[in-house]
Amino acid sequence: MGPQSPLYLQLRELIRSKIENGEYPPGTAIPSVGTLAEKYGIHRLSVRSAISALIGEGLLKSVQGKGIFVVGEKLEQDLETVGGFEQTLKASAKHFEQRLLVKASRTAGPLYASWLNCLAEEPLYYVKRLSLLDGEPLSLEEAYIPQWLVPNLADVDLNVFPLHEVYEFYGIHLLRGEQSLGITRLDSPDARLLDVDPRRGVLTLQCVRYGSPERADGAPAGPGDEQPVEFTRTHIRADKCDLSVHFHR
Repeated sequence: MGPQSPLYLQLRELIRSKIENGEYPPGTAIPSVGTLAEKYGIHRLSVRSAISALIGEGLLKSVQGKGIFVVGEKLEQDLETVGGFEQTLKASAKHFEQRLLVKASRTAGPLYASWLNCLAEEPLYYVKRLSLLDGEPLSLEEAYIPQWLVPNLADVDLNVFPLHEVYEFYGIHLLRGEQSLGITRLDSPDARLLDVDPRRGVLTLQCVRYGSPERADGAPAGPGDEQPVEFTRTHIRADKCDLSVHFHR
């Protein structure tokens, strides 16, 4: 694009190139309108026009009070069958809300290494979230994710992008999950978050989700490429939720 092109078009292509080369990774915020205007010496209206064009293309997403975020390319895939409890809640007619409580790094240790088929010293992301339905706490989820799978997760706002969308950014196809159900007593802080009596048990779903990361050679991922993507532990209020299993011949 030549120097005579309108400034907003030049900035639009510049931002696009920064998205494509990874300088602005998916799930992260780009610089503010004021910062871009000052950096490139152009009017704020031109910056807004460039950003609006990229929002219209689906490359950026505006979140009021938070900023402008990179969406990136999404893979078309039905995740409903492997999306777990969170996807079930979002599909309901009620108002679903999720609050991020913790996002941190930790090593896998022997327990999570066994679930995620990795070394005990492997670095993981630890994510803890509270889910509410119609304003009432319903579930408390902990997720453990190998850092090499989603290396920029530390910079992604998980209040804007749910984890399954982040996986899409990295070309990870969720294929299946292995789930178990038990009953757990929560410690006092977690019991307060869920508004339950710590002396009573809650339903606990443990799930390992498996996926096929996009291959470097561009070839379709096959069954041999499948590996654990995340381990989740979800505590659910039994007085607010019924769990059902469907059997087929």
